[in-house]
Amino acid sequence: QVQLVESGGGLVQPGGSLRLSCTASGSIFSINGMGWYRQAPGKQRELVAGIPDRGGTNYADSVKGRFSISRDAAKRTVYLQMNSLKPEDTAVYFCKMNIGATRSGDYWGQGTQVTVSS
Repeated sequence: QVQLVESGGGLVQPGGSLRLSCTASGSIFSINGMGWYRQAPGKQRELVAGIPDRGGTNYADSVKGRFSISRDAAKRTVYLQMNSLKPEDTAVYFCKMNIGATRSGDYWGQGTQVTVSS
């Protein structure tokens, strides 16, 4: 059974930094596209940063220049480095991976809370 586990959220002051991690486990044949999403109270879930299957990276305009997504294929892990955090970055952050497995498809992490406040 495929499972994604996230870590790294927490409370940080404006201007601070956090690094989120998401690791996949289980009987996995391949990991294709992956990304980080967030959902603030009363708002829809939105894409923050992604690594498409074809390679490269993409970012929401609101985080360009502040956030950086990366992956470690050997560890089946995707990271989100968040710098210069703002109160409007407060949300629950979710990772998503497109995984080739016995049951292939998109898998989501459980979510980790990021709160930016003084």
